[in-house]
Amino acid sequence: MLQSAPADALLTPIARRRPGKRANPVVRVLIYVLLIAAAAGVLLPFYWMVVSSLKTDNDVFTVPIKWLPHSVIWHNYLDIWRKSQMTTWLKNTLILSFVVTALQLFTGSFAAYGFAKVRFPGRDLLFIVYVGTIAVPWQSYMIPQFILMSHLHLSNSLWSIIALQAFGALGVFLMKQYYESIPEELSEAARIDGMSEYGIYRRIMLPLSAPALASLALLTFVNTWNDYLGPLIYLRSPNLRTIQLGLSTFISQYNAEYALIMTGSVLSVLPIAVIFLLGQRYFVEGIATTGLKG
Repeated sequence: MLQSAPADALLTPIARRRPGKRANPVVRVLIYVLLIAAAAGVLLPFYWMVVSSLKTDNDVFTVPIKWLPHSVIWHNYLDIWRKSQMTTWLKNTLILSFVVTALQLFTGSFAAYGFAKVRFPGRDLLFIVYVGTIAVPWQSYMIPQFILMSHLHLSNSLWSIIALQAFGALGVFLMKQYYESIPEELSEAARIDGMSEYGIYRRIMLPLSAPALASLALLTFVNTWNDYLGPLIYLRSPNLRTIQLGLSTFISQYNAEYALIMTGSVLSVLPIAVIFLLGQRYFVEGIATTGLKG
């Protein structure tokens, strides 16, 4: 009679494989310590900004640094509204940020669909040339742009910033990479059913690209909100100043109201922080999945 094989011999190699060892507790502690130190280094300037907004002007740059104010000056957050046109600055910045973001979402996604899903002669070469403009510094062509805006009578108006920032090669590149991760079979099936390219873009591509759109919206909104050089060149009227330009008015030839500058900086950071916290999941998902083939 044949003897039965030992039980160990019947086990597959995977079953006999020893479970993976856990990381050394000391190594894990060191990793967490490094991460906490890195997070503290990133958050320290923001903490100093918030604390400085609750100080007097003379206490902002004292040596050594006072990490906790001796007396909290809460009225700084009231004085900045009373001494400046903060409402006008915020209104102009919000208008520019939302309009530019909406236009870049439309133009970027629409152009990206053409580059990713529509075949036409010279498509790849045109895309390379267009994306290559990212490498050209804006300072090299800002004077011709200013001359163009002056001839179009758009200088010293919000329309100049909107017209110049309504298109962005970075958004086209981001959206094209995401569209290429969507299976081509969906577009082909829609074409067989008689759907036009505009219908495919609106009814299929846009709903499927919500993470990429959220990433592009966040990047565009932050860049427009923090833009200083563009409004400095085109917006000369005090009623058209953005919050970045407005904060510079607290610095005069002989004096600077540093406490109010820090207070305004805190107010300017709050909308960005709220928007990022609300769209963080979509932003991370959009960046992580961009460029992955389906």
